[in-house]
Amino acid sequence: MQKTYDLNVIKRTSIITPDQLREEFPMTERATQTVIDGRQDIKNILDGNDPRLLVITGPCSIISHRQAIKYGELLAGLQEKVKTKIKLIMRVYFEKPRTNVGFKGLISDPHIDKKTFDIDEGMRKARKILMDLNEMGVAAGTEILSQTAAERLSGLIAWACIGARTTESQNHREWASAFSMPVGFKNGTDGNLSTAINALLAASTPQVFIGNDPVGVTSRVFSKGNKYCHIVLRGGKRPNYDSVSIGEACEMLSKYPTLHQAVVVDCSHKNSGKDYRRQGEVFNRVLIQRMGHTNGIHINPNKAICGLMLESNVEEGKQPFVYGETKKEDLNPFVSITDACIGWDETEDLITTAYRQL
Repeated sequence: MQKTYDLNVIKRTSIITPDQLREEFPMTERATQTVIDGRQDIKNILDGNDPRLLVITGPCSIISHRQAIKYGELLAGLQEKVKTKIKLIMRVYFEKPRTNVGFKGLISDPHIDKKTFDIDEGMRKARKILMDLNEMGVAAGTEILSQTAAERLSGLIAWACIGARTTESQNHREWASAFSMPVGFKNGTDGNLSTAINALLAASTPQVFIGNDPVGVTSRVFSKGNKYCHIVLRGGKRPNYDSVSIGEACEMLSKYPTLHQAVVVDCSHKNSGKDYRRQGEVFNRVLIQRMGHTNGIHINPNKAICGLMLESNVEEGKQPFVYGETKKEDLNPFVSITDACIGWDETEDLITTAYRQL
């Protein structure tokens, strides 16, 4: 009988199970407490019970343990200085959505060679990085692209993001309904807010979907819904960090009182016109809206603005990189190979200035 399946599959290989990965890198008491405290702080901010500003900052993509730990050390030191006014979460992104093709992140290709795709090694590197960051007291946030990664890493994540390309995905909405951490949904790539609002409604509702158990066996998953889902504005056909756009988002949210009336603004992507040098301008303009004053000029403060996101690396900019040609050993681990980022000096200045103003 003629075969009718796997016609375009070259081969299949098994990958490390969630239980195996957790056994290799077991949770410690310190790491566990960092995750718990990070999640609770974010929940309190979303609930309005914690007046601090949430700032999610870190590299566009993680490409090495060395890079992640260096940035984490810098962030840990800064957190101590600003913790009374600002809650810092580190952007630790291991999976990258691609418009067509390209480097899909450390988990997919940890050797960045476009040949080996050693996903087991990628999973190990990702979990090791998250363990070490949480041991340092640095709470982590990441974008969830695959259920496979979520099952193996979510216990170490304080905040999760569903990106603009996947906010409309039924699968991602179902997964988010079962996640143990707060989840931000970005507006669509075209700037459509309805997509994100519908995602919040779906993810906050109990769901039944096909998933896997802790050892990777396919099963039915019954979720109770995630009450800490919220919207992340990242721009679209035009930026949406201005007061009119944020006001429109708040007005749409107000029609659904069961949702969190809270907005996080992504200072990168279309809000900065994909120019990393404009992130600081976006950050400060949104901060003014939240505070309601600058240089003696007062406006109505918008307390719905609860957080900001920055794409920031140890060093600024983006280095030359051709996927499949540039060798990993030739890369500077502290400079982005995906979207260009602001450097640590500017990041520290933005956050410490915000701290003083707050």
